[in-house]
Amino acid sequence: MPVLLFVLYVVAEIAAIATVAHFVGPLWTVLLLIAGSAIGIVVVRAQGRRVMDGFRRASRGEGSPGGAMADGALVALGAALMFVPGLVTSVLGLLLLAPPTRAMLRPVVVAITARRFAAVAAAASAAAASGGAVVVDGEVVEQWYEPDFLAEPQPAVTSRQVDETIYIDEQRY
Repeated sequence: MPVLLFVLYVVAEIAAIATVAHFVGPLWTVLLLIAGSAIGIVVVRAQGRRVMDGFRRASRGEGSPGGAMADGALVALGAALMFVPGLVTSVLGLLLLAPPTRAMLRPVVVAITARRFAAVAAAASAAAASGGAVVVDGEVVEQWYEPDFLAEPQPAVTSRQVDETIYIDEQRY
């Protein structure tokens, strides 16, 4: 299935580039690809800042944490699509980076995430109710110990007190 999706992606990108090159010419097509990447970099930076502001507002209790996480996921996906070469991925990336498109997709992302989280929580509670953890029999083949330089350092000066006499580095004071 992943191979089929990759082949479909490559065919769609080649068809899009060939169609655009047919209508506007090869030079303008290359310039369009370069301009799309440049615009993408600028938009990713701006929307990344906006998402971080949303995270800050959500951490202060001024906004929805689910909405901030959904925006962050959509901006991350849009940024990843912007850096994959091609016209189709650039257009999809710009759409995901646009605030109106994210506003339309945000409830869908929150609903999908909530449904998946509920399924994971139900599976975890079922596993806990059925007896807990899964035990796997095995044996230790190799053990690794921390080297001495990771051990806690010893103090350079040692001191001890016996009755009222103080010994520092084994000299009496």
